[in-house]
Amino acid sequence: MKSLSILIPTYNYVCASLVSGLQQQAATLGTDYEIIVADDGSTQADTIQANHAINQLPHCRYVCRPKNVGRAAIRNFLASEARHDWLVFIDSDMVVCCADFLRQYADCPGHWLVVCGGLSIGGTADRWRGNLRFRYEHAEAHKHTLSQRLRQPHLDFHTSNFMVRRDIMLAHPFDHRARYYGYEDVLFGKQLQLSAIDIHHIDNPMSFEVFETNADFLAKTEEGLRTLWQFRHEMRGYSRLLTAASRLPSGPIRLWHALFGPLERHQLQGRHPSLLLFKLYRLGYFVTLCIKN
Repeated sequence: MKSLSILIPTYNYVCASLVSGLQQQAATLGTDYEIIVADDGSTQADTIQANHAINQLPHCRYVCRPKNVGRAAIRNFLASEARHDWLVFIDSDMVVCCADFLRQYADCPGHWLVVCGGLSIGGTADRWRGNLRFRYEHAEAHKHTLSQRLRQPHLDFHTSNFMVRRDIMLAHPFDHRARYYGYEDVLFGKQLQLSAIDIHHIDNPMSFEVFETNADFLAKTEEGLRTLWQFRHEMRGYSRLLTAASRLPSGPIRLWHALFGPLERHQLQGRHPSLLLFKLYRLGYFVTLCIKN
């Protein structure tokens, strides 16, 4: 049975309940384990206070970092803090939906160096009616199935839920330049592929059930597109949006975005956001970024 370090980066999010559920599962495995939550410079005092409850749980600790270092660096920090041979990375806004979640990872063959468990999309239409992120994630849910992920194991790697052997993680850390939202997982998947390290996919999902406001999701989307532009050379062949932008005529797209981008943005923040307009807005925003920079 593998000894596990369960590693959770967080920022302005209360994840004490997630940690409690994982600790209860880990305690039944009959192996050594630890759970480390690294707070990447949260600014909400009440959130920090709530997460301090993690320190009261067996084999768990909450490390509150004074400065935000970014999505890649905080994961590298967690790997350096881990004591065990196998690292399970989980995003703090995930929900445990399998009673044997940790056991499935612990039972994976030892020669599988990187294992991705997948993602399921939860939430109900009644609660999240009119929420752009909810509508988008449910429309894209078919891309998270095991059969789909197995087609392109490195391209369909996600940091929200995966296991990696510690020595592999230390030898191939996340790109520290990936400070802001988006694509640190794609860069990591590419790095592993270039190093001839296989990524194995299993059906062991965590559930995503909490969705930010339309305005916050749009801001996050724009941040991710700026990250894509920053790494556009490294991302060639690893981003569907980048491929589409390179094949389509940029002039008409820029003109459309200049004329209608503000109206699209307004509609997307409203009560009935359109997924078609969201796709157009993303493409126009990215193509315009390419020209501006």
